Amino acid sequence: MPSILVVGADHLGNMPDHLANIGFDEVMHMSGRKCQMVKKGIPEKVDAVLVLTDYVNHNLTKAIKQQAKEQEVPIYYAKRSWCSVQKALCSCADGCEWLKKGGAAH
Repeated sequence: MPSILVVGADHLGNMPDHLANIGFDEVMHMSGRKCQMVKKGIPEKVDAVLVLTDYVNHNLTKAIKQQAKEQEVPIYYAKRSWCSVQKALCSCADGCEWLKKGGAAH
């Protein structure tokens, strides 16, 4: 069961539904506007991290990038639009490459 942590934006709208359609069983969300979010960190059961670059605190981005590196979790960057997210996570012609590979080895 692949899971993804979406960092940024106050509300995800229908993005969790779209992420479920490409194979993510669990979608977690961390708002990226408050400085205290830096302390929260990446949950251990996350297989990938998606940072929504247009709605995130810069210090949080830096901290999440470091934590993802330490936990060996792939990290992707996109704008909030679904087209940008899909482009970051998937190759439209071949389906979602990350999911084809079985996600991260946890």
